[in-house]
Amino acid sequence: MRPKLDGILETAVYVDDMEAAHAFYSDILGLKRMVAGERLFAYDAGPAQALLVFHRGHTGDDVPTSGGIVPGHDTSGHSHFAFRVSADQLQPWRDYLGEQGIAIISEVTWPAGGTSLYFNDPDGNVLELAAAPLWPNFLA
Repeated sequence: MRPKLDGILETAVYVDDMEAAHAFYSDILGLKRMVAGERLFAYDAGPAQALLVFHRGHTGDDVPTSGGIVPGHDTSGHSHFAFRVSADQLQPWRDYLGEQGIAIISEVTWPAGGTSLYFNDPDGNVLELAAAPLWPNFLA
């Protein structure tokens, strides 16, 4: 029998400019940085959730730790991830992003009734603010 998954613990984005990324994720989005290193910043993205911001091109080698080896990984190009928000926060986010000079590049109303706002971080990664429902397992 297949063991149960409990959800996604972390998601990652790769950036070229770590300080610009920190200014964006901390100052603009309000995420608290939990770890700061040369190759990785980790942010509190909600209860039991972490956003990992990796320095592109600096994470391909394995990293030995006292607890074992962390396998190398890296990517190129722009990535995507979504933050969950409540529907009543969509307009405040539209207003806030506009005040910060961050363009909403797309807005989608999904067949299930939810709405997504899309915008870019300083490296061009596509971020999404998603209000339920989008997916069959997406609860309000």
